[in-house]
Amino acid sequence: QVQLVESGGGLVQAGGSLRLSCEGSVNMFSLYTMGWYRQVPGKQRELVASIRAFGDTDYADSVKGRFTVSRDNAKKIAVLQMNNLAPEDTAVYYCNAKGAWLGHQYDYWGQGTQVTVST
Repeated sequence: QVQLVESGGGLVQAGGSLRLSCEGSVNMFSLYTMGWYRQVPGKQRELVASIRAFGDTDYADSVKGRFTVSRDNAKKIAVLQMNNLAPEDTAVYYCNAKGAWLGHQYDYWGQGTQVTVST
């Protein structure tokens, strides 16, 4: 059974940093695009950052220059380093793994971890 387990969320003051980790039990982890999404009540889940199999990254405009996504395929871990956090970054953050090969599509989610940034 595929599992994505996030860790590292918590409460931090504005300007502080947090490091989120996502450990995956998926086979062929290195082939997946790993993404970090966030959601606040009443709003749609939004993509924060993603990293593809070969290391190409994308970021939402709101986090560029502050967040960094990385991966360690040997350890099957994706990491979101969040610096200079602001209250508007408060949300539940979800790890996602997407892949498509041999005619199949794969889309897995973690359970989410709360990030709260206080003023």
